Amino acid sequence: MSLSPERLERFARHIVLPEIGGAGQAALVDKHVVVVGLGGIGSPALQYLAGAGIGRLTLVDSDSVDASNLQRQTLFSERDIGHGKAVAARRWVQNFDRSLRVTISDQRIDAGNARELMASADLVLDGTDNFATRLAVSDACVASGVPLLSAAVGRFQGQVAAFAGHLPGQPCYRCFVGDAFDADDCDTCAEDGVLGAMVGWVGTFAAMHAVRVLLDGTNRFGDAQWGKLQLMDGIKPGMRAIAIPKDPGCKGCRAKVS
Repeated sequence: MSLSPERLERFARHIVLPEIGGAGQAALVDKHVVVVGLGGIGSPALQYLAGAGIGRLTLVDSDSVDASNLQRQTLFSERDIGHGKAVAARRWVQNFDRSLRVTISDQRIDAGNARELMASADLVLDGTDNFATRLAVSDACVASGVPLLSAAVGRFQGQVAAFAGHLPGQPCYRCFVGDAFDADDCDTCAEDGVLGAMVGWVGTFAAMHAVRVLLDGTNRFGDAQWGKLQLMDGIKPGMRAIAIPKDPGCKGCRAKVS
C-alpha cells in the first residue's frame, strides 16, 4: 500500500512525531504481524496494531467468544458470543480499516502447524494463555527466523518481552521458561482471575513494543530490546526490566549460540 492523501491524513499524528515520521509510517504499512491469541492481550494489541496501520495481519485463535470474555476482551460484544474469535476479530478489523489485509486461522497451534503460520511474518505477537502453545510458537519463530513478542498476564501482574532466538547470542522464549512446560499436564495456566484493565495495560504496551520492534533500525523510536523482560505490577503500580540470558543448552535455539 502507498500512503495516499487519505492515508496520510489518517496517520498524521504518527507522521508528525520525529521518532516515527513518514518513513516509519511507510515501513509499518509494509509489515506483516501474526497475532496468536485474540483474548485479553490480543484484543487491545490488535486494535492498536490496526490503528498503527500495520499493512498485513494474520489472526490465529481456535476459540469461540464466551460471555465471561467480555470483561477484558475488548474486540468482542454480546452479539459475538458463540462465534469464532478469529472470524469476529477479522470483522472488527475490516470495519475499522478496509485497507488492511487480514487472514485468519482457527487452528489450534501446535508443533506441527506453527512454523507454516509464522513463516512469512515480520513479527509474531503471542498473547496465548498456555505454555505448550507458547513454546510451539517460540520454536517455530526461531526455526523461521522471525522475531517473537511474548506478552502474558495473571491477576495484577504482566510481562512483555521481545525475543530473537534466531540471532546469534540472543535468547528465545524457551531460554526463559525452560522445557518443563512442554508436558501435557502443564498445557494450561492456572485460572487465578485477572483485572480487565490490567490485561488492557499489557496488551497496549505489547502493541507499542511491537511498533518498536518493527521500526528497529528505521528511526529513533525503533529499539527492539531483545531479551529484556518488562515486568508490570498493577498493585503498586510500577514497572521494572530484567535481562534474560541465552541458555547454551536450550533445545529451541542452541544451534544459534555464537
